Amino acid sequence: MADMLTLEKFEEASEIVKNVTSETKLIYSEFLSSHTGNKVYLKPENMQLTGAYKVRGAYYKISTLSPEERAKGLITASAGNHAQGVAYAAKKYNVHATIVMPTTTPLMKVNRTKSYGAEVILKGDVYDEACEYAYQLADEKGYTFIHPFDDLTVATGQGTIAMEIFKELPLVDVILVPIGGGGLATGVSTLAKLLNPKIQVIGVEPAGANCMQEALKAGEIVTLAAVNTIADGTAVKTPGKNIFSYIKENIDKIVTVPDEELVTAFLDIVENHKMIVENSGLLTVAALRHLDVTNKRVVSILSGGNMDIITMSSVVQQGLIFRDRIFTVSVLLPDKPGELTKVSGVIASMNGNVIKLEHNQFVSINRNAAVELRITLETFGTEHKNQIIQTLEEKGYQPKQVRANI
Repeated sequence: MADMLTLEKFEEASEIVKNVTSETKLIYSEFLSSHTGNKVYLKPENMQLTGAYKVRGAYYKISTLSPEERAKGLITASAGNHAQGVAYAAKKYNVHATIVMPTTTPLMKVNRTKSYGAEVILKGDVYDEACEYAYQLADEKGYTFIHPFDDLTVATGQGTIAMEIFKELPLVDVILVPIGGGGLATGVSTLAKLLNPKIQVIGVEPAGANCMQEALKAGEIVTLAAVNTIADGTAVKTPGKNIFSYIKENIDKIVTVPDEELVTAFLDIVENHKMIVENSGLLTVAALRHLDVTNKRVVSILSGGNMDIITMSSVVQQGLIFRDRIFTVSVLLPDKPGELTKVSGVIASMNGNVIKLEHNQFVSINRNAAVELRITLETFGTEHKNQIIQTLEEKGYQPKQVRANI
């Protein structure tokens, strides 16, 4: 594999992947630029037919296999996006593909993978457990294994994203790339450094699954005891060993972001760019606020957009709570007719929109002295929320903000 990850191979891959990729031109973000002090561009790989960049590496890898290797049937393990990439690429080559996915994989990703004709097996709680079973099946049945990230050919295919970025924005200063196992970061950073050694390539991991960051600290591959993140596409315990040396050489640093920041990033992209981006794809958007550079041309790679409706609903609700667009306040009222109307009048006078009421008569032994009313409100943001709470205080209701429960 010594001849992989060369400029010639990246150029070859860039031509081959055109057979299965859509053109994802850079989108300049006025909103993110104004909030970060940089010139921010988005690379919307969430707009690919399969909903993610993964089809690039999968298709290029399969194109390099011999007819005999393809005829054996293909197998891989994936949390969803690589699964769809392999399934779609296999369909293009008219070969059978078996995909092992964690049992926690969102239903939409499972169904989309099946829709391309692949056989799907659910096994294990996380990617690493699914991968172990996929290797077992490959040995038993003689399938050709297509690794989602620890494969230099696959990484070369993923790196074609950098080729497209440079063609559109030759003077790009910084590229932000998500990291799960490291395949995308390997391809993008290696080609970026070949094209411009001075460019800064920053990897981004979820704080609850920072396996590559820990490996770089240790100077060798390490395995996390557990992963805990809503960014399921990057929930990897062990980074790739074959690509690790390329990461050490070409990734300038790694930034980690907590899940809460992914939630607000989702709302930023939906409200300002009308796009659905999955949590792993939002890592680079959240990382924009952690950069220590200004007035630079920065590209955030949005790696995928395969988010199921239930997850989307939860993220939207939590995002509204984090932004104080929805909050819950507890007030104590005398248990007598008309008190609820009075509180409602105060809230209405402040243009608060009541979306839920919970009335608890058993908060005090003396019901005549106090019953608890929990009011969940929709507001315009933090300032509006504080105004409502202050007004309730002035009216003598002793408001106390509690955990919102929608």
